[in-house]
Amino acid sequence: MDLNIILVLKAVIIAIVEGITEFIPISSTGHMIIVGNVINFRGTFATSFEVVIQLGAIFAIIVLYWGKIWSSVVELFKLKPSGIKFWTNIIIAFIPAAFFGFLLNDKIDEYLFNPGTVAIGLIVGGILLIIIENKFRHKHITKSVDKISIKQSLKIGCFQCLALWPGMSRSASTIMGGWICGVSTIAATEFSFFLAIPTMVGAATLTLYKTGTKFSNGEIITLVIGFVVAFLVAMLVVERFVAYLKTKPMKVFAIYRIIVGIVLLCLIKFTTILL
Repeated sequence: MDLNIILVLKAVIIAIVEGITEFIPISSTGHMIIVGNVINFRGTFATSFEVVIQLGAIFAIIVLYWGKIWSSVVELFKLKPSGIKFWTNIIIAFIPAAFFGFLLNDKIDEYLFNPGTVAIGLIVGGILLIIIENKFRHKHITKSVDKISIKQSLKIGCFQCLALWPGMSRSASTIMGGWICGVSTIAATEFSFFLAIPTMVGAATLTLYKTGTKFSNGEIITLVIGFVVAFLVAMLVVERFVAYLKTKPMKVFAIYRIIVGIVLLCLIKFTTILL
């Protein structure tokens, strides 16, 4: 068996990073790019691996919110208004990022997947998070996912396009969009979770189509380990994140983003660590 222990260890590190950062507003892609550069986890397999572990994190959402997801699917097939509305909202919110992501995918990969652009995304996103939270967080009129309108869904979906820039964060972008649309923090966060399902499945399908799915036995084992690790870590993080948001502001994440972004720019300017 061609199992590379060093590769597995690097993969576990990246999977832990993914599980921690996928659903909190600090950019999982940005952190994986940074850590991947530091530990030299790059290349075609690394790209495929990062997609697979994102699916592991998404699976955590499916497990944690299975009751809501299953009931909405049943209602959809029974043509009940609540089920139709829920999945219509998800599809409408999914379309903008899917369109621009497909259209610009090659350019994004070529020009934006590097520590410098990640640093900019972290800083800009952190500043926006502070400004938008201070202005809009407590002005919500929509307090549950089921009450989100089609118009609000479309606006949130447009905000998700910000996450095409690595470092901006998909969850931060959609939550900020929710705040501006008058959606409560918890409702915006949970809508972001549900929206992640088609978004990440679509991104994974596109990436795997481009990179291919021919893996060695050792690489397949590494992919499975990464998937499981990302799933387990995300399971632990999501529940705690939602509990935190019920009483605490997002400012701590914004400050973290800005600090990390500034440190990254300094490292890029004065060292060769991230080259």
